[in-house]
Amino acid sequence: MPAREWDESDVRIRPNKRGSRPRTKDRPSHDDAVIGRIITVDRGRYTAVVAEDTPDERVVIAARARELRRTAVVPGDFVGLVGDVSGLPDTLARLVRVEARRTVLRRSADDDDPIERVVVANADQLVIVVAAANPEPRTGFIDRALVAAYDAGIEPLLLVTKADLRDPAPLLANYDLLPLSVVVSRTAEEAEEPVTDSDGDAEPGGGSDGGTEPEARGVRLDDDAVARLRKELDGKVTVLLGHSGVGKSTMVNALTGASRATGGVNAVTGRGRHTSSSALALRLEGAPPGSWIIDTPGIRSFGLALVDPDRMLHAFPDLEPGAEECARGCRHDANAVECGLDKWVAEGKAGPQGAARLASFRRLLGASPRDEAADAKELGTL
Repeated sequence: MPAREWDESDVRIRPNKRGSRPRTKDRPSHDDAVIGRIITVDRGRYTAVVAEDTPDERVVIAARARELRRTAVVPGDFVGLVGDVSGLPDTLARLVRVEARRTVLRRSADDDDPIERVVVANADQLVIVVAAANPEPRTGFIDRALVAAYDAGIEPLLLVTKADLRDPAPLLANYDLLPLSVVVSRTAEEAEEPVTDSDGDAEPGGGSDGGTEPEARGVRLDDDAVARLRKELDGKVTVLLGHSGVGKSTMVNALTGASRATGGVNAVTGRGRHTSSSALALRLEGAPPGSWIIDTPGIRSFGLALVDPDRMLHAFPDLEPGAEECARGCRHDANAVECGLDKWVAEGKAGPQGAARLASFRRLLGASPRDEAADAKELGTL
């Protein structure tokens, strides 16, 4: 019997349920991708500025590539875009790469949450916004923001709004010994012009039923404070961080000419009302190239689970020199024996607010989820 001749029809191939096309883990390098700056993120769509500060500057809307589905993309990121990057109406590019970040401002939901929440990328400066009153300022939030800024390598600046309601001097005394720039802003009521703004100062329609402040009026910011803050922002990418109701969006509008929604503070709870739902980068009017300000939604909690406790002391330069007297391995907490920080404060080297500053530092070191909730309740954010 002659031997059978085999051909390709005799080879059995098991059908691939996912298709017969061979797959590979290798992805294209997208060397031809154009670079854009992300200015806002909204429901899976990313808005980027391409060819910034050139005659060909344009705004491009993009969707994230499948391989980046677990990568956080936030305002301030520089990204690679392919596809239709013309920026014409009804066009959609594809976001295929996130460029290396210079700085990353991040937080966690609470102090033992291991999940990183990136707030913004590539920022040069963090403006911590608090109100002198309504809502009440808390040093705990300021200290947390300072820790996050120093840890990220971002220069902090403190902006105190509504100083016409209360003298901010006692609050600022806590930071006299820090190399921290401070801008104080006062507001003045104008004629009865309603404000429909939620991150700012007043909200109409409150009445006396415990909802919001009785009567909202137009608000005029302190021109000197706006001018001074503007000088601090020129040529930098700045992010504003603060609780709802402290006036972030009102200040952003004054600096950029935008119309970010602003609002009021509940007269019963003292809590701000959320109006901004997403972070947005805006270009400063008449400023040098590269001058951007990023307005963030009012933040409810600022966990520091991602910050090494050994680095937290760097955010307290008025206390840090005292650590030189500590024994090796000192944890600097309330249970530490002969901690050099106690001696430093007792000798008055941390200033008249040294004891309060040390207590704040130790609260951050020993914070627990229960402590974070208590801080948030005290701040009127829960």
